[in-house]
Amino acid sequence: MSNTPRPQDRTPGDGLVRLGAIVFTVGAVATLATVAPLLLGADPLPTAAYLVSMLMGVGFALAACGLLMSIAAQRRQARSAEGPAPVAGAAAGPSPSGPA
Repeated sequence: MSNTPRPQDRTPGDGLVRLGAIVFTVGAVATLATVAPLLLGADPLPTAAYLVSMLMGVGFALAACGLLMSIAAQRRQARSAEGPAPVAGAAAGPSPSGPA
């Protein structure tokens, strides 16, 4: 049996988590590419390479937003499965002080 989620099992934030992981990976590769010349004594890369390195943070933020969206969707689903919440102040039974 496969652990791959079926399309109907996906929650709203799954796409953002996947996109965040891809953007993070691109930023991580760019970070390794910009640090390698500094460690090897070669000429540093242009500024654009350092700017692409900042995608790591953007990817992390995207994945975090997707995770929060997924959590919210799962909580909504769990609450709807429980049924309606009891109304505050509704009489559930006899009053502790007895009949009025």
